[in-house]
Amino acid sequence: MEPVYLDNAATTRIAPEVLEAMLPFLEENYGNPSSFHTFGSSHMEAVETARGQVARLLGARADEIFFTSGGTESDNQALRSAVKMDPTRRGIVTSAVEHPAVLETARMLEKEGCTLGIVPVNGKGEVVLEELEKMVDAQTAVVSIMAANNETGVIMPLKAIAEISTDEGSLFHTDAVQMAGKCPLDVHTTGIDLLSLSAHKIHGPKGVGAIYVRKGIELPPMITGGHQERGMRSGTYNVPGIVGLGKAAELALTHLADTVAAERSLRESFEARVKERCPGAFIVAEEASERLPGTVTVIFRGIESEAVLTLLDMQGIYASSGSACSTGSKDPSHVLYAMGIDHTLANSAVRFSLSRYTTGEEIDRAVAALETIVERLRRISPYTE
Repeated sequence: MEPVYLDNAATTRIAPEVLEAMLPFLEENYGNPSSFHTFGSSHMEAVETARGQVARLLGARADEIFFTSGGTESDNQALRSAVKMDPTRRGIVTSAVEHPAVLETARMLEKEGCTLGIVPVNGKGEVVLEELEKMVDAQTAVVSIMAANNETGVIMPLKAIAEISTDEGSLFHTDAVQMAGKCPLDVHTTGIDLLSLSAHKIHGPKGVGAIYVRKGIELPPMITGGHQERGMRSGTYNVPGIVGLGKAAELALTHLADTVAAERSLRESFEARVKERCPGAFIVAEEASERLPGTVTVIFRGIESEAVLTLLDMQGIYASSGSACSTGSKDPSHVLYAMGIDHTLANSAVRFSLSRYTTGEEIDRAVAALETIVERLRRISPYTE
């Protein structure tokens, strides 16, 4: 049978239109855009076209978009560069549920002399704004709160966070890797100063992303050694990847409304049937104000997630137990811990994430498989009464 891929928060299949747009720059159009000769320099037009496509997805200006190797680099640049802008501002405020690209970078900067405030979340996975207000002050260089959580799908109140940051003169960065292209997002009306995104989360290629930097912010470069990206980010242009990101952004914007509606409908159907047919299962952050349309984490009480994932894998159904960047860690999700979910339950969490290619038939197969798997595992689980 065809595989059922429900791990789109980790990565997505490349769209056929994206691959088609990239191929000429992997074959005959292989010149370096930074070259003097036209065989290379003529490809800069394709780079600028992609810049405009990404900008339109975010409601930004084209000259506010800078290409990177992906979300992790963009997150690093946002934090590392922000604390270099003003020697009187060396503070970082972030949340307890951030992706490791933000949390680990912030902790490393703390070791290098920055101050770090980590804002808690409530039981729904939402940032506690009252605590955020207490932590942001005149020494805060940057507030970095993700747009939507990669495990629970919880969408953060970006506009309120931006207002708190702006009131103290701090920059507001958001890791929008999970949200860009999956929900409407306008950086200007929301008040975002810096934003990270990645191509492979929106049916683009791996190894390319972008950082949005609001016009007027003089962000110091993190990677030096060349004039590329107006001195913001040195290195030879990954033209095929950049073209792929641009096309993926264009497609995401074109299909946004339909994708949101379709994914939400499938996710809600999946959640309802799993709760009905898998006794003891519950949805993490189900009561949150807003969640991504296609991301859900289910806790199967009394059953280890590794067992569920292994049996799903044997049937060609692919999900995960959390962030792909944390795979291999023996510790349960820091996101679930931050929400007050205990060790035993956190070890029973499985994340399912959809895309615009996910079908109702695939959801049917996943639900049927889970019903059988959960029944089987409950019979042998030492945690089940």
